[in-house]
Amino acid sequence: MNILILGGGGREHSLAWAIRQNPKCDRLIVAPGNAGIAAIAECADLDILNGNALAVFAEENGIDLVVIGPEAPLAAGVADRLRQAGLAVFGPSAAAAQLESSKSFTKEICVAANVPTAAYARFTEAGPARAHVQAHGAPIVIKADGLAAGKGVVVAMTEAEALAAIDDMFAGHLGAAGAVVVIEEFMTGEEASLFVLADGEALLPFGTAQDHKRAFDGDTGPNTGGMGAYSPAPVLSPEVEARALEQIIRPTLAEMARRGTPFSGVLYAGLMIENGQPRLVEYNTRFGDPECQVLMMRLGAQALDAIQACAEGRLAEAQVNWADDHAMTVVMAAQGYPGGYEKGSIINGLDRLPDDSKRAVFHAGTATQGGAIVANGGRVLNLTARGDTLQQARDAAYAMVDAVDWPEGFYRHDIGWRAL
Repeated sequence: MNILILGGGGREHSLAWAIRQNPKCDRLIVAPGNAGIAAIAECADLDILNGNALAVFAEENGIDLVVIGPEAPLAAGVADRLRQAGLAVFGPSAAAAQLESSKSFTKEICVAANVPTAAYARFTEAGPARAHVQAHGAPIVIKADGLAAGKGVVVAMTEAEALAAIDDMFAGHLGAAGAVVVIEEFMTGEEASLFVLADGEALLPFGTAQDHKRAFDGDTGPNTGGMGAYSPAPVLSPEVEARALEQIIRPTLAEMARRGTPFSGVLYAGLMIENGQPRLVEYNTRFGDPECQVLMMRLGAQALDAIQACAEGRLAEAQVNWADDHAMTVVMAAQGYPGGYEKGSIINGLDRLPDDSKRAVFHAGTATQGGAIVANGGRVLNLTARGDTLQQARDAAYAMVDAVDWPEGFYRHDIGWRAL
């Protein structure tokens, strides 16, 4: 079959890496891709927000399945347009993608479905939002309602930090995403991610992971899109996972179906777990980045079978066979990220890195320039490894990090510290 993946980051590289291993995959195209993806798939320079152009491209290239990586095309209705063209699509409709594209929509669903989550309030002006913070104090969580590329959540440990975040959002620093602000109570516990495939009717648990949002060692520094991850997440024991499925995931999917917007794709639940009780932090309607990298490293070729079954509405017959293994990915980012950073620095040593079923470097933000691989984003590389134990996976991943010659990059040295 001919498969088109939309996106150009580490998540999409890992999806391509896993899908490529499945003998069903004849031709693999990734749009727009990156320098690492180009080594294993065709790259197409397409606007992934333009559903009409993508539908034409898919028809011209005999595409059988489209896998949508990032959130922006989902919010833009690309999945809807491609389904109208008769394609099998992995990714929810724009209406169902509101579970990620609107924080207040998700909160409404939680209230309707009686899903345990943080208490919240929604604001369209800075004044009442500031008054709410002053009345409730800190710590408190400030969220831009819309999509903000992983930069729309501020976990404010002081009142001053919360007020500054409100002012920034309403001043337009996050564009339209910050026109509405959701303020939530601060939840304590340990955070982890649960992934579930759904096709509007059936659901299939699809792994657990834990990522590291803060930029620097010891969970310090600003929030990022994620500096590393590992799978499975020990805090998501079988009992806690079963509780999350029954109290959070199934009621959400039932409420979405009741509203006439059934969810099809991957639902990623960020959970806060305390004393064995999970509460919903937020939903994403696509694979996490970098959580996808560790899931794909563990799943390999069987990922395509499950994704295809989901896209074709026959998830009830799909299954996933997990090995008793562990995976870790370490993100190398450009100095300055998540703030301002420079592009164009040369990365050496990548040709010396192993590339097999247990170790791979997934490119997140790279390009080719004069025959060299250069940094072309904030998060640039994902050094990913699998082992019988988390310690083995960690040792292998950091050995790869050590082999990369890139003075302009930085990384955390403590990925996996909670579990280890």
